[in-house]
Parts: sequence; C-alpha cells; structure tokens
Amino acid sequence: MATPPRVRFAPSPTGYLHIGGARTALFNWLYARRHAGKFILRLEDTDRERSTEESVQAILDGLRWLGLDWDEGPGVGGPVGPYFQTERLDLYRREADALIGGGKAYRCYCTKEELEERRRVFEKQKRPYKYEGTCRNRTDIPPGRTAVVRFRMPEVDETLTYTDEVLGRISKQTSDLDDFVMLRADGIPLYNFGCVVDDHTMDITLVVRGQEHINSTFPQLMLYRALGWTPPAMAHLPLILGPDKEKLSKRRHPEADVMLHRSNGILPEALVNFIVRLGWSHGNDEVISREQMVAWFGFDHVGSTSGVWNPEKLLWLNQHYLKTLPPLDIGARLLPFLAARGVDAARDPRLERIVLALRERSKTLVEMADLARPFFVRVPVDPKAAAKHLDHAGKRALALAREALHAVQPWTTLGIDAALKSVSEAAGLGMGKVAQPVRVATMGIPVSPPIGETLELLGKVESLERIEAALAS
Repeated sequence: MATPPRVRFAPSPTGYLHIGGARTALFNWLYARRHAGKFILRLEDTDRERSTEESVQAILDGLRWLGLDWDEGPGVGGPVGPYFQTERLDLYRREADALIGGGKAYRCYCTKEELEERRRVFEKQKRPYKYEGTCRNRTDIPPGRTAVVRFRMPEVDETLTYTDEVLGRISKQTSDLDDFVMLRADGIPLYNFGCVVDDHTMDITLVVRGQEHINSTFPQLMLYRALGWTPPAMAHLPLILGPDKEKLSKRRHPEADVMLHRSNGILPEALVNFIVRLGWSHGNDEVISREQMVAWFGFDHVGSTSGVWNPEKLLWLNQHYLKTLPPLDIGARLLPFLAARGVDAARDPRLERIVLALRERSKTLVEMADLARPFFVRVPVDPKAAAKHLDHAGKRALALAREALHAVQPWTTLGIDAALKSVSEAAGLGMGKVAQPVRVATMGIPVSPPIGETLELLGKVESLERIEAALAS
C-alpha cells in the first residue's frame, strides 16, 4: 500500500490571501483528502519588513472561510513544527554549516555595492549577470564584513531533468545556474534553501505550486543532491489571468483578494467551485460539489494553459448556490449583510421565506440584502420610481388598491393577487399599472418578488400603513 501523501501550502504572509494562493491550497487540500493524506500549512515569514501578524491572520481567515482546514500548522500543531520559518532558523544554519563543511557551499563576503557594480558591467555588455564565484576559494576574510552562504554549483556541466506531474519532463543545464545565495548574513534562508530544508524535514511527498516556480526547481534539485535527500514529486500549476489577460496580481486586479469576494456577497462554495475550474476540469462539468472535487481530483486533469478570470461565470455559480443551498443556511449568512444595513433579522420568523422569495433575482448576498431590507424597515421611496409610478394616475390606482386590500381576509398571496386583479379589471388598467404603484409605495423600489408574495411577507398592517403614507406624501 502506498504511503499516504503529505502536501503543503506555504504562503508568505505579506498581504491578503491571493486567489492564486487559494487555488494552490485548494489543489493540495483536494489531493490530500482524496488520498487520505495530510495537508500542512507552513508560513514562510522571513520577509521581516513585509510579514505582519495581520497578514498571517488574513491568510488563516481566508483558508477557513473557504473551508480548507489543515492537519498540521498554526493553531493545530503537529509533529514536525514549528510551522513558521522564523522559528526554524537554527535548522537552516545547521544544514548550511553541514554543506560548507562538505565543500558544497561557501561563505561569500562580496558587498551589495560590489555585486551591483559587476551587474552594471554585464548590462553594458548586454549579457545576463551570473555570479562569478569570486569567494569560492577565498582564504582572506575582509575585516568588518559579514558573509552570506552560497551554494557551490558543480563545475562539470550536466543536464538536470525531472518529471512534472502536470507538465511532464523538464530539463535544464547546470551551466545555466549560478552559485546562488542560500542563507543571508542574518541567518534568514532564501526561498530555495528554506523550502528544501522545510519540505524534507516535514516529510513532504509532493510539492504543488504555480508555474512561476519552475526555474526554482533546478537549484532546489541540486540542493537535495548535495544534502543527500530524495526530492519530493513536483506539480506546477498554470497561471491565472485577470479579465484583461494579464497575470492576476494584487496591484492590477482587486479580484485577486479572496476576502474581497466575501464582502461582495460571494459564497465560499461558489468561489471554490470557480477557482477549481481555473486549471482543472472534469469533462464539461461546471457545477461541482466539494464531495465530487475530492472524489475526482487528480493532476492528470490539470492543464498547462492559463485560466482566465470570468466574473460572469462567478456570479452565475454564486446564484446557483444561492438557489440550491438550504434557505435557512443562506439566511444565516445574509444576517451580517442586513446588519450592515441597519437590520437585525436574527429572530424574524420570515427570514427563510424572504430568502426563498429573493434568491431567483439575487446574484450575491449584497443584492439579496438590498432587496430584503425593505421587508424589515421602511425605506425612503426612490425618487425616480416615485416620479414614474406614483404620479396622479399611479396614486389613483394606489387608492383603489388600498380599498380592495382592506377587505382581504385572510392575508394570503392568493387573496392579495385576487384583490389587485379585481382593481385592474374594474379600472380598465393593466395589472402592472396597479401592482407597480403598490410595490413602490410599500417597498420604496420598483423591484421585488411578485406583488402578492411581497405584501403577504410584509404583513397586512404594515402594507396598508405604507400605502397610506405614500398617498399622503
């Protein structure tokens, strides 16, 4: 029996949870869940200037909102912690010292200014700069200088090849690689070194990350060889492009922020369904449940071409989940959006029925909250709607409707619709010429569920009081 996989998501906490990171986490999570493995969360918090507690919390909150629970990591613990890189610095220094002792790494005393000067020379010659190995065999230690640790790339050129779980066989010549910096002078590991040490000591069996990390794989493979460790399998995911076909970035695309979608009224079920299809497919299926994702997910169906952000598809999926998830569940999620609009509906027995009435015409929880608010509080009548529907003719129809509605008993959708239909027929008006003045008078806006259902949910006393107020205004 194969060993259960161990996969990880290792974001840098320098901002919010990015959609690309969320997809990487999701694919790792799905793979672990399908194969009864472990999903590890590790925070690569070595950028001391930009890593913040707020960013850590934003990542944790984003993953929890998406329903991506981790088996080991912050707040959970585990046998291979700590799970923050800044708490593992002794480990990196120990492995770096071992490589130096074995002649596979060395201390470099070149200053930043010296390196910049050499880089400028290469740029003038239209050549890419590659560290020349100035300190490879240096015996003199300049006084007062600190040293970084560089990997000693073998001088004999060879072809490095690995088989990517998504992209197949990929090769690179070692002569294209330089003596890269592994460890800064302050003991902070750079990406290639830190993730190799962490992935090995955390027993990671498969590394899943974006295609922008392909070039990092080759220096990492050299590190694994030098340390005598077996590298994990690798899977590199396609890019995600914004609607403008540029790489989805925090700077250019607000939709890159996972939690922005939460505040915009998108359901996590919809967002997860949406991002799983940005690079992975299962036939022509568009609506895929969490259970189906776990059952079907595999890297053989991850493509190599970039996925493009489609806001219309996201809204379509969101409306699907608004219409198909239990209305009580949607109602509970609607409460914070209503609260932001000054409405406390937590104990209102009508909430479930209002959700049922509004979900066919709402694409987001924001839209649903806007449409639901007039059921709970009186809102000012929209001036444009009043000008169109509460003019002289509209108020005449409204007055006739008021008299008919007074007589409705019991107050049901069927009875309300019958009363307004009788007004329409007696006055020789189309049903819309009666229903719209009533709708605007009672709801303040010209959009609501069917008028009978709207008034039943509003209640007889409240409906008639709002009509009276509109007639008197």
